[in-house]
Amino acid sequence: MTLIEHINSGIKEAMRSRDQVRLDTLRMLKSKIMAVDARCELPDSEVLKLFKTYYSNLQEALEHAQAANRPDTIEKLKSEIIILLEFLPKTLSTEETKKIVTQAIADSGAKTKKDLGLVMKRIMQLSNAVDGKLAKDLAAQLLAD
Repeated sequence: MTLIEHINSGIKEAMRSRDQVRLDTLRMLKSKIMAVDARCELPDSEVLKLFKTYYSNLQEALEHAQAANRPDTIEKLKSEIIILLEFLPKTLSTEETKKIVTQAIADSGAKTKKDLGLVMKRIMQLSNAVDGKLAKDLAAQLLAD
């Protein structure tokens, strides 16, 4: 079952169970897909890229809501993030990420922090389940000034 089919079945189930938060979130995910391809014929890899971007946006909105002390918004965003995480691949642990970063540094031949772009490009080629922010921080620590 493709991600789009999974979302469509999830929408139907949320309608039956009257789960409004889940329904709204799944409809938002579907609208993100339809904004790119109105026929919803995107491959799963493209859909995952859209979802990762949306996940980043939700994380940023959550940080802003926490800074503004908005408990109602915080709860809504947290529930949306939980639903979205069902569709994203599991992210790697810190240790697994560190192994990939080390391998990417070795593969790219990077020596200084100026080569961080090359390292990040190689990291994303090696694994799409890596948390980009964590990988960037680890790569910056491992590369010399």
